[in-house]
Amino acid sequence: MMPMTQASTAPRTARHRHDREIVALAVPAFGALVAEPLFVLADSAIVGHLGTAQLAGLGVASALLMTAVGVFVFLAYATTAAVARRVGAGDPRAAIRQGMDGIWLALLIGVAVIAVALPTAPSLMEWFGASGSAAPYATTYLRISVLGIPAMLVVLAATGILRGLQDTRTPLYVAVGGFAANAALNIVLVYGVGLGIAGSAWGTVIAQCGMAAVYLHVVLRGARKHGASLRPDAAGIRACAQAGTPLLVRTLSLRAILLIATAVAARLGDADMAAHQIILSLWSLLAFALDAIAIAGQAIIGRHLGADDVRGAREACRRMLRWGLVTGLVLGLLVMAARPLFLPLFSGDPGVQDAALPALVMVAVSQPICGIVFVLDGVLMGAGDGPYLAWAMLLTLAVFAPAALLVPVLGGGLTALWGAMTLMMAVRMLTLWLRSRSGRWIVTGATR
Repeated sequence: MMPMTQASTAPRTARHRHDREIVALAVPAFGALVAEPLFVLADSAIVGHLGTAQLAGLGVASALLMTAVGVFVFLAYATTAAVARRVGAGDPRAAIRQGMDGIWLALLIGVAVIAVALPTAPSLMEWFGASGSAAPYATTYLRISVLGIPAMLVVLAATGILRGLQDTRTPLYVAVGGFAANAALNIVLVYGVGLGIAGSAWGTVIAQCGMAAVYLHVVLRGARKHGASLRPDAAGIRACAQAGTPLLVRTLSLRAILLIATAVAARLGDADMAAHQIILSLWSLLAFALDAIAIAGQAIIGRHLGADDVRGAREACRRMLRWGLVTGLVLGLLVMAARPLFLPLFSGDPGVQDAALPALVMVAVSQPICGIVFVLDGVLMGAGDGPYLAWAMLLTLAVFAPAALLVPVLGGGLTALWGAMTLMMAVRMLTLWLRSRSGRWIVTGATR
């Protein structure tokens, strides 16, 4: 019989082990997530000095490009789960082979995006509302930058491979290096060479291709080490696409929710729309911190299930839920405390500040809910439970859409709209919690 001291310290030791693992994966993941938006920030800062029309053109084109990349984020999510399972099963060769299928799929999608975007660039800019003065710059930036889409999608897939291999440090180093290279190239090409907005686009494309090359070097080195094939496999690529389709539906549903929220805010007036943009930017930044825990969840849960370790998967899930809840509480308190200091940094308009101040209370209140949602989202992704995530997000969209569209009809303001956003997160939490409690997500083995 185990002595009492050993029995009491065993659970504590397990908790500490999970904590160390979560921190080791989540902290570098957070750094990589924050580094990615800095690409657009650097481009905006450099192009902004060329003129208002150039900056407006960059804004429209970059919004379209970020949407295109964001829609295909399933390349990272699905690859992480699949690779982590095979790592847990003790088969690194199959893990890397699975990841290579994701890279080949990324290349195929990237080529398709280029084929569509190049001839339709002027029409896309017009449809997205670019002004007559900004449209030529937007078209130029889009036509050049879209050439980097295959590289960015390869980066997503390769990031998924490394996360599945329990490595989030390399993506951090690559993201930081890519940001530094992008900023330097933009300055040289825009001002030194005098290419203007085209130089900004070429600088970003070169930096993206450099990032993809580094990732491919790391993956190819792993493939040689474990004897994994690098050739495209039609069956494997189809399997990656099938695994990613539910996550694509989930992502598109979430994008629809954000678009509806923005459309409703625009109907509330300029002050409310400006305040909404500020709040949405803050909400997105807070999401990075919570998404880092979710990324750790994808890698850890996938590995435990691949190793047939049901107990370990459940313990890791419980521990990450506590991390998500506590992180959400801390973020919520920070938002409440920083509200009066935060808003003047973005707008000196009293109308904008008056609209944003009470709405930020809703954001603060929702952060513990967001913490639970992000963690459970990552757990179910790591388990490969994509079909349920797709249906759950479609249900959430069905609840949110009428609630948000009723805000202007009933005379509600921005606070009411963010109340609908909080409702949306609560519905997500309920659907994900019910799934986690059911245990149906627990499917062990090298494949789901």
